[in-house]
Parts: sequence; C-alpha cells; structure tokens
Amino acid sequence: MWGLLPLYWHLLDATAPAEILAHRMLWSLPVALVILAVLRRWGWIRPLLRQPRRLALVLVCALVISLNWFLYIWAVNAGHVLEASLGYFINPLVSIAFGVLVLRERLRPLQWAAVGVGAAAVVVMTAAYGRMPWIALGLALSFATYGLVKKGIKLDGIEGFSAETALQALPALGYLVYLGVRGESAFATGGPGQAVLLAACGVATAVPLICFGVSAVRLPLTTIGMLQYLAPTFQFLLGLTVFHERMPAERWAGFALVWAALAVLTWDALRTARRGRAELAAAGARAGEAAAAGAARAARGRVRP
Repeated sequence: MWGLLPLYWHLLDATAPAEILAHRMLWSLPVALVILAVLRRWGWIRPLLRQPRRLALVLVCALVISLNWFLYIWAVNAGHVLEASLGYFINPLVSIAFGVLVLRERLRPLQWAAVGVGAAAVVVMTAAYGRMPWIALGLALSFATYGLVKKGIKLDGIEGFSAETALQALPALGYLVYLGVRGESAFATGGPGQAVLLAACGVATAVPLICFGVSAVRLPLTTIGMLQYLAPTFQFLLGLTVFHERMPAERWAGFALVWAALAVLTWDALRTARRGRAELAAAGARAGEAAAAGAARAARGRVRP
C-alpha cells in the first residue's frame, strides 16, 4: 500500500500539496479515534499528558512526519517519483548513521561498508542530477529523524499515531478554514469526487500504518526490514512504467550502488540473526544438559543407603 500511494496522490494533482497534507492530517484523527474506541485503548492518554518531555517529543514527531508527508506528496505531483523512491532506499543507511552519531552505537564491518557505498551513491546521484538529490535526502533524513525521536516516546503504533494526529489536526483545520474563506479550497470547489478523495486521505494514511504495526509484532525483525524495501521498489517501478520519468545511465549507476549497499546490509542482518539463533539454541542445549546432570546427581543422592 505504501508503494502504491503515488497513484493516489497523483489523482489529487489538481490540489495544492499543502491542502492535500492538511486533509491527510485532519482526516487521520477520526480514523485514529475510531480505532482507539474499537480497541478500548484510552489509558495511555492521561499519563502522557502528565509528562511534558514526552509530549514535546510527540510534537517533534508530528512536525517531522508532516514535513516528510509534504515533501513526498509534492515530489509525486511534481514528477519526482524516482527520486522519492531513492529517499526510502537510502533511509535504512541514514538510520544506521544516526545510530552511530546520536546513539553511539557500534557498527559491524559490513554495516560500515554499506554506509560507505551509500555515501558513494549520493555522490554519483549528485553528478547525475547536476545537483544534490535534496528530495531523496530530505525524505530519508526526515523519516530517520522520526524513527529516532519515536524511540524516546515509547508509545505503541496506534497510540503514537493518535497522539501525533491529535496535534496535527487543529493547525490543519485552521489552514483548511483559511482556504475556504478565501475561496481556494479544492475540497469545496473540486466536486464530490475530489472531496471524497481528500477525505479518504486519513484512511490511506492509517490503514498501511496499522497493518505495519500488526505485522511488526508477528514477524521477525529481519523479515520486516526486507519487506520495507517493497515500498520504494514499487515507487521506483511506478516512476518508470506509469509516470515515464527519465532514467539515464548515470542515475542507474547511482541506484545500483544504493541497491548494492542494501544487499550488503540485508545479508549482514540475516547472517547476524542466524548466528544469534544458533548461539541461543546452543545456550539452551547447555542449560538443558546442566539441568539433566543436576537431576541425575540428585537422584543418585536419594537412592544412597
């Protein structure tokens, strides 16, 4: 669904990106409230309101994801679907860089190699475009920042989504009222079809996010990581086959470097996960053998005269 979103935003290309963003923010709130009502998950609200630091982090998340959404919508409707897909291909590499620079995490050699190849890809793409690929970098940096800040909030997916949309809804409503007063609202003047599409932005935002949250607790993290490459892959294919964007040889070279970096990253993650499972199984076997030996000694002690 995330990979096919460019088709949805393209249906709204007659509407200004800022208005699409405002509708996406506003209509996400009732969707979130319905989900919370169905799940009866209200207990997190009062503790959150009593913690100003966490509230401030939620506000930062709302601002950063709003920037990410706006840039993505604008990129699609301005004919930059391929560069937008590049941003989400680069995103895992930026997240790793944030882990090192901000969280002081230590990287394995192959992770360093992947980050280095990704940096080389940015240099190649800069030469290919004749400018810095700022759309791709903006999307990658904003989404990686969003993930980094969310680590400090410690809210589940639907709860975090609800808190963020609650902060987004009022400014979005104010902007839409302003457009309506000026007679510039596509929602009011674009006909019923346009109005329905704009109102459904909330569903288009919430449903993929909820599916992701549900799958995240049921699938291994390595599987989730690999599945996340599907969205930019679909976006890339749409840019080539549906929107017919140009892809000269030097851009192919840049994308090839990014894909090589992601292949190294994925292989390293799979190898590390497999090694971790093997070590866990070995530890379990040793613990079982120790328990069996202890039971045997205890049994021998009981049968002595």
